[in-house]
Amino acid sequence: MAKSKSAKDKSTKSPSAPKDGGYVPRLRKRFQEEIQPKLQKEFGIQNVMAVPKVEKVSVNVGLGEASRNYKLLETAVVELAAITGQQPTITRAKKSIAAFKLREGMPIGCRVTLRGDRMWDFLDRLISTALPRVRDFRGVSNKSFDGRGNYTLGVREHVIFPEVDTNRVDMTKGMNITIVTTGGNDEQTQFILRELGMPFALPGGGR
Repeated sequence: MAKSKSAKDKSTKSPSAPKDGGYVPRLRKRFQEEIQPKLQKEFGIQNVMAVPKVEKVSVNVGLGEASRNYKLLETAVVELAAITGQQPTITRAKKSIAAFKLREGMPIGCRVTLRGDRMWDFLDRLISTALPRVRDFRGVSNKSFDGRGNYTLGVREHVIFPEVDTNRVDMTKGMNITIVTTGGNDEQTQFILRELGMPFALPGGGR
């Protein structure tokens, strides 16, 4: 009987619960418990496995000056690592451009691709902490979807992230943040991001 009870307990355990009872990012828990059921109801999705999810987040810092100033690139790598909690990789030019004195293979920036808990933690910090620190912030564009359910957000100043020590910043750097989902549908992706708290701008510039 004891064996049967144990098997029953295991089978009824919530799939969203961590295997070791440890840390679960706030936004991940919110998506699993609140947003996923709303998605199913809003878009008539019967199969829970077909519900679109946030798959990964790519953060890219482009530095045209990096090919001539490697110290600038080193600083960007350190700052991006602090912002995302993951070691960046160097991005290099795919082709030579004589007008910019750029040769194929030259370093031109750095990037990070986040998945799992780091992805959810980064999204949480971006939405709840970093974006509200943008000067004269009026919301993010609701037109930056690519038609396949992915969303790209441009950040002009990386210093909006509190992980950056502004006393050591040599120059402000912009970055592109791309949120990739499994849905392939812009409408569903916008629904997910809005429910997560992404502050989209309203017509006329309001929120």
